[in-house]
Amino acid sequence: MAFPLPLRRLGLAALAACSLAWCVIAPGVAQAAFPDRPLRLVVPFPPGGGTDLIARQLAEGMTQDLKQTVIVENRGGGSTIIGTEAVAKAAPDGYTLLLATFAHAVNPALHAKLPYSTFDAFAPVALIGRSPNVLVVAPKSPFKTVQELLAYARAHPGKLTFGSYGNGTSAHLAGEMFKSLAHVNMVHVPYRGSGPALTDLMGGQIDIMFSTVSSVSQLVKSGQLRALAVTSAQRSPSHPDWPTVAESGVPGYIVESWYGVYAPAGTPAGAIARLNSALKAAVQAPNFRRNVEEEGLVLDVGDPSQLSGFVRSEADRWSRIIKDAGIAGQ
Repeated sequence: MAFPLPLRRLGLAALAACSLAWCVIAPGVAQAAFPDRPLRLVVPFPPGGGTDLIARQLAEGMTQDLKQTVIVENRGGGSTIIGTEAVAKAAPDGYTLLLATFAHAVNPALHAKLPYSTFDAFAPVALIGRSPNVLVVAPKSPFKTVQELLAYARAHPGKLTFGSYGNGTSAHLAGEMFKSLAHVNMVHVPYRGSGPALTDLMGGQIDIMFSTVSSVSQLVKSGQLRALAVTSAQRSPSHPDWPTVAESGVPGYIVESWYGVYAPAGTPAGAIARLNSALKAAVQAPNFRRNVEEEGLVLDVGDPSQLSGFVRSEADRWSRIIKDAGIAGQ
């Protein structure tokens, strides 16, 4: 049966209105909640180190909270620049993350040209925590305290050697800050990694080293090294018997390693908030807390602005030390 023309027009208009309404509603209906597929957590170091360990434990906790697999991807090399660049150029959708460390704050001062902007190419998600380095010597060293070390260094300028696991690393810059604030002259001996440096320290080829807690705690416990002090502002909760460098005769001395998570700039605020929540849940897991706190990591997870402010202040502080010492990156 044929309908009158006005009714046909009304029917077509209603159909068009329904189609338009579906077009408006459909995207909201089809859009799944974030995240709806696996995520990548890029570690700008090779597998096996302390940062890799932290990343894998974070990934495990985040996987449970997000109900999506978080895959750890190691992209080492170039003083962390290779892995960091990969995240800077990734899609800003929240599915690619960077586990940043001390190097993220010092690289702008060490390298004249970076393939990304440290402060514009990334969206902060959360600071995870901070940990000190430890000033260690060989068990046969004559130095039992920082005060004895300082007295010798001032009486014998340029005689003491301090090792590090490369130019621009936290071990190197910790030594440079010690020289600056204590007004002593020591000779830097860079190595390719902490292993060779610690071997030479234990063998007496170098005098002292500022190494991470995770690298030396077992060596100190077994008597292969002696800890003189930690480099943080306060004593380490995991090793409260170790004094700080500051309280041992070098006021104002603070050097801390740290871990923080970033996403590419432009990542939606909703995704950032969900990731921040997942990270907070991950670090509250008893297994995570037990493992990292034994290694001296003090957990300090806040909102994204905390990470942003902390890293900017660290970058400013270290740029002055790097410039004064004339340090160049590897």
